[in-house]
Amino acid sequence: MEAKLEEINLLREKVQQLPPEAAAEIERLQQQISDLEGQLTRDLSAWDHVRLARHPERPYTLDYIERIFERFREVHGDRKYAEDPAIVGGMALLDGQPLMVIGQQKGRNTKERIFRNYGMPKPEGYRKALRLMKLAEKFSRPIVTFIDTPGAYPGIGAEERGQAEAIAFNLRAMAQIESPIVATVLGEGGSGGALAIGVADRVLMLEHSFYSVISPESCSAILWKTQGHAEEAARNLKLTASDLLELGVVDEVIDEPAGGAHHDPDGAARLLAERLRHHLGQLQQLSVAERLDQRFQKFRRMGAFQEG
Repeated sequence: MEAKLEEINLLREKVQQLPPEAAAEIERLQQQISDLEGQLTRDLSAWDHVRLARHPERPYTLDYIERIFERFREVHGDRKYAEDPAIVGGMALLDGQPLMVIGQQKGRNTKERIFRNYGMPKPEGYRKALRLMKLAEKFSRPIVTFIDTPGAYPGIGAEERGQAEAIAFNLRAMAQIESPIVATVLGEGGSGGALAIGVADRVLMLEHSFYSVISPESCSAILWKTQGHAEEAARNLKLTASDLLELGVVDEVIDEPAGGAHHDPDGAARLLAERLRHHLGQLQQLSVAERLDQRFQKFRRMGAFQEG
């Protein structure tokens, strides 16, 4: 994939160097670029999407907040136990409209990754997220959540402080919050750790993100007793954005710049911002009762089964 991207960039440089009168050659090279970009998307496997979702240079929650929103003011702590840096959130403006932004945050280097716990929230993180959602509901402000986590932190301390209860409480509470909610999977959408901020009126996914009840490696370890079948597990889990759109789990797949969001974070943010505006605008036209009913029905419809 990187080789094809390099070929595309070289072709673009050739186009820029050609004189204006070389119209036919410019058109031929532009078509070649378009064909290569299309091939990049068509040839990606489920495992390729997983690798792109985990790319270390991929934009994270704070990168999108910086590019999309104005006057972001972070709020800390769950007012019960502690602050969890793996979840960030606070009030911000989108085109002058106040709203609440909440998301999971990974780190860029070793020090940041340890500080953010590799984007794996503890119970206090999910309780902080819910506190912010309730604050948004109090002031009738829309809620935007960004999902990007391998999963909730499975450590002993987190379990002792009620990790499962915190996630379950969020699921129930989010189903009843009166404010409009739009959730977006930015990269990894891992299990209940992702779903805990994902019960929304609209669930969006970036093109190269994934959303799954279990990671491919863990699935492989359970079924094959080794992580060596992670690629096969990824294919069978139906965890890609296109798979989940077809299954009705998500409402829209948002295109990314060629090669992934990490190649053009500004472009990725512009594409995401446009869709956030669209969905928030639609949701704000509905009454509270209509939104809550549609949110309930949305999740009630999920899942396919066959009776024998």
